[in-house]
Amino acid sequence: MSKEAVFTMKLEAELREEFMAEAEAMHRPASQVLRELMREFVQRQRAVRKYDEFLNSKVDAARASLRAGRGRSSEEVEARFAKRRASVASKA
Repeated sequence: MSKEAVFTMKLEAELREEFMAEAEAMHRPASQVLRELMREFVQRQRAVRKYDEFLNSKVDAARASLRAGRGRSSEEVEARFAKRRASVASKA
């Protein structure tokens, strides 16, 4: 990957010194470490966004199901699973 862009940022002198020392201790250029951190950040944010989109689609589908009359009340669900728990407990 070609490196044509320059990224300038302001940070605390102490943080810069500590970062540079850690990069040097790893025998790696600070710019390489920063690129890796940036790539990891981008991947993590994409994963979060993808999960949020997935979750929102599930919520939308559930709401559509309720509007179409295919939902169950909390009481119905609780009664059904209470019956199942009792059945499992009686077999144990």
